[in-house]
Amino acid sequence: MNFRMLLSLALLVGIWTGPVATFGGPNAPEATEAATPPPKRFNFADIRRRAEALASQPFQATSNNLPDLLKNLDYDQYRDIRFRAERSLWRAEGLPFEIQFAPLGFLFFEPVAINVVVEGESKAVEYASDLFDYGKNPAPENLPKDLGFAGLKVLYPLHADNHYDEVAVFLGASYFRAVGQKQNYGLSARGLAVDTGLSKPEEFPRFREFWLEKPAKDATELTVYALMDSRSLTGAYRFVIKPGVATQIEVKASLFVRDKVQKLGVAPLTSMFYHGAMNERFFDDFRPQVHDSDGLLMLTGNGEWIWRPLNNPTRLRISAYQDNNPRGFGLLQRDRDFDNYQDLEAHYHIRPSIWVEPQGDWGKGSVQLIEIPSTAERYDNIAAFWTPEKPVEAGQPLEFSYRLSFFLDLPNLSSGGRTLASRVGAGGAGDLQPERRRFVVDFGGENLAKLADDAPVEAVVSGSTGQVQNVVVHKNPQTHGWRLSFELLPQGDAASELRGFLKLGNDVLTETWSYQWTAAK
Repeated sequence: MNFRMLLSLALLVGIWTGPVATFGGPNAPEATEAATPPPKRFNFADIRRRAEALASQPFQATSNNLPDLLKNLDYDQYRDIRFRAERSLWRAEGLPFEIQFAPLGFLFFEPVAINVVVEGESKAVEYASDLFDYGKNPAPENLPKDLGFAGLKVLYPLHADNHYDEVAVFLGASYFRAVGQKQNYGLSARGLAVDTGLSKPEEFPRFREFWLEKPAKDATELTVYALMDSRSLTGAYRFVIKPGVATQIEVKASLFVRDKVQKLGVAPLTSMFYHGAMNERFFDDFRPQVHDSDGLLMLTGNGEWIWRPLNNPTRLRISAYQDNNPRGFGLLQRDRDFDNYQDLEAHYHIRPSIWVEPQGDWGKGSVQLIEIPSTAERYDNIAAFWTPEKPVEAGQPLEFSYRLSFFLDLPNLSSGGRTLASRVGAGGAGDLQPERRRFVVDFGGENLAKLADDAPVEAVVSGSTGQVQNVVVHKNPQTHGWRLSFELLPQGDAASELRGFLKLGNDVLTETWSYQWTAAK
């Protein structure tokens, strides 16, 4: 499988859905005599020690012993397998969180071990075939008792106390998704990215074991631990899931390197962009836009907000934004207007954005954006992550902590003038001149709306190659914001890194709009 096809696995993280469902959780052990020392309590340090020990051993791939009946399932057949609602973990106890498990099959051949932690004691969740309703598929017979699960999903009463909604799912390699209120699944997060976007095949680390910490009756968050393994490294992960209007996941990762890694991607995000407002080629689609995310937002270590519109390029495109101790980055779906999508099934206008907020100092490195040519919306062709500047060597331990927010809108993100829309077309006055490219960028925000129509707002625009000409700034009465337009006279087919922002005197009014233009061929 090539890189783009492997990335498309992220689209399948959310396909396993079924009715909300109980699985009897283990009870706490009874007290023993006072002279007996208390049992050792399970914690994150246990997984960290396991990951470190695992890294000192040669990598061993998981054996694939799936019966052909499960191995040969197609997309629709796999979707027809549903976890039985009444068997959900913790439902019978009336806890605020419930867990359902995903079946093996289709693209998910490698089982993951799942454990429950009750008062510090870990106990394995046993697989049973009758946990699932196989729908129109023939019910498999004589399945191994240790067949295992493909992953898990987390449910919580997100909108009403008497209804449990799916709020997070861990399924496939190290992919996971989450949603907040009034959101539909869209882009994915991953535990780690290794050698993404290089000429050699990408490595996909996978979570091989999970531990679920049993919540209290009044809990508003759930802690999930995971052990990661791959040819190049191992890792111990802790996820603290906090459902809400903007669901948050606190992530702590301890990594141990087996072999030198050429490119390490920390806090990777994976999304889909098929076509949108920045198209420079024709898409035969009745829908104006089709994407899970429309831009990359960054907050640099020195406090600059940068917005980079996404595109579906004709050739692989990689952008790297150098930084020191980044304060945040994320893939956002800023356009929330249904009219710009016209999709009654996919609901792209309510796909979540994800914001990554590093905890502590990450040092020097770069936020990297990878855009892959795509011929269909079923492929995830966008990746964004942080890459440390220092080489990742064998035997090296690494620690990263960060917060993920899944949201429709966070007003504090780029609270000044933000990019509302970006467009591109032929330049020239009167007769259009396709050799020139005209860029139009609309900025909006409360502060911009308060400016008088004749305020002396200026634009600062630059391009790494070619000539930037005909820069114009004026008030946009339709959005109550300000519009920047300029033309680029390209230097042949040479790519040009474009940047632009608005200012009033010495005051910067907007985030920096950034775009990599390349000749469409």
